[in-house]
Amino acid sequence: MHFSLRKLSVLLCLLGGCLFQSKAEAKSPNIVLVITDDQGYGPVGRHGHSWIRTPHLDKLHDTSTRFTRFLVSPTCAPTRSALMTGRHPMKNGVTHTILERERMTLKATILPQVLKQAGYTSGIFGKWHLGDEEPHQPHMRGFDEAFIHGAGGIGQAYKCSCADAPGNKYFDPVIRHNGSFVKTKGFCTDLFFTAALGWIKQKKDGDAPFFAYITTNAPHGPFIAPPKNTKRFTDLGFADKQAGF
Repeated sequence: MHFSLRKLSVLLCLLGGCLFQSKAEAKSPNIVLVITDDQGYGPVGRHGHSWIRTPHLDKLHDTSTRFTRFLVSPTCAPTRSALMTGRHPMKNGVTHTILERERMTLKATILPQVLKQAGYTSGIFGKWHLGDEEPHQPHMRGFDEAFIHGAGGIGQAYKCSCADAPGNKYFDPVIRHNGSFVKTKGFCTDLFFTAALGWIKQKKDGDAPFFAYITTNAPHGPFIAPPKNTKRFTDLGFADKQAGF
């Protein structure tokens, strides 16, 4: 990635050597779109950071297509709406991350709806943050599979705004799966990728190409991470909260 990132890191990964398919192959490429939340351009190993290690992001960097001309907004929901529509966030009615200003207009046609017309099946795993009311939910807007948390962050709630499941935490969160709430076990990032990979395995040999939208809540605050991931940073002298990021 070589573009400026203040809030989100965006990667597009075309799986299975799809870029090298012969013209004789009729099947469209499978698409995996990965977004990390509130992550700047700097704290990625492949961008030259001297001590932060991001081996999985580095591998994605080396094997994916990077959006070098995509410009993010100062906050995440407007950026997400632009990514889903290809339009300026203001045209999507998304001006903030709270107080219903994160709700994307129902008049907008979004990426999974367009891909469905091309024969794709689509799944979202992680953070949606473009409206929590039922008509705005991803399973109502073209996604065939939805495994998401609510609001703008796990456990987040504001007055006059929709909220995530009460008391939700980064570990063992309650997740909305295709419209129903389920209790999970594990760290949120691992859960989203596990769900996505399970879905991909189901779809990879099917007739329809797939679009997997994997959008983690981390490293969005409050900077909680498994101890096995934070130990290296606490050993370097960072406070627990800093180590979680």
